[in-house]
Amino acid sequence: MKTKITSFLWPALLCASIFASSAFADTEAGFYEKDHIHGFISIGADYRGMFSEYQNYVNKTAFLNGYHKDPSGDSTKYAGELKYETFDDYYFGMHVNIGAQYKQFLTWFDINFMPTQTSERPSSTYSAVSEDGSTSMKFPLYDVRWFAYGADWMFGWKLFGENTFINLIPAVGFGFNLINFHLASSFDLYDPSNGKSVSARDRYYSTFASTFNSELELRLEFGPIAVGAYGGYRCVRYNELEVEGMKVSSGYRDYDTDNIGDTWFLGVRLTWIFRSEWQKKQQDKL
Repeated sequence: MKTKITSFLWPALLCASIFASSAFADTEAGFYEKDHIHGFISIGADYRGMFSEYQNYVNKTAFLNGYHKDPSGDSTKYAGELKYETFDDYYFGMHVNIGAQYKQFLTWFDINFMPTQTSERPSSTYSAVSEDGSTSMKFPLYDVRWFAYGADWMFGWKLFGENTFINLIPAVGFGFNLINFHLASSFDLYDPSNGKSVSARDRYYSTFASTFNSELELRLEFGPIAVGAYGGYRCVRYNELEVEGMKVSSGYRDYDTDNIGDTWFLGVRLTWIFRSEWQKKQQDKL
């Protein structure tokens, strides 16, 4: 497997430090005023386009077609053809953002998730043939499913001022993602390097990823309510998937894919902006 587990933390941390140093400077220097901080919460939804490497990774992993051992304990191995519909190169993402704003600087946690993508089984069982072609056996089939979720710590800047009606907000961030797969059947994996074998079960198998996220939001603010349209790019690199403690690349030699989960996205966002202590004091004076 050509695994590329690349760290995106350095550029994200650099951007974060630049934003933070300019917005949250030393209190004694007069740049930091605690009563100007206010929180916000938003919900959003977007269209996520999968690059070809991501779609390839999902389909090769989800539709992994291994072999079966004879249930009687015989050394015969059985394999068959899977007839599922493959997954599309897009999905719809959902988001909850929780954060804070200080003047033009914003920071928030972007919690993302998605509906489970399902390819239904063509039948309850399928026929697998022995290696020599002399016998066949029936083995169970399951619906093939996958979904992912994660979170990014984002840092943004309002280009047109703190409280303008219209604004552009570029942002970058870093975080993690978790992708989950439910395979088509209870395949057996064998690692010839150590003689170990495992059997997949009727359950999800998961692996983590590091992420780097960038976006640009066009926002309209109507008092405490803001409506935004945004787009961007999220870079994701997954670790190797393990089935019952065995790496798929070790137990299934025909499995060869980069663990890339990059997406581009376009979406809309609704934000509720809480008043800062300073704004509350100003309101009380009226």
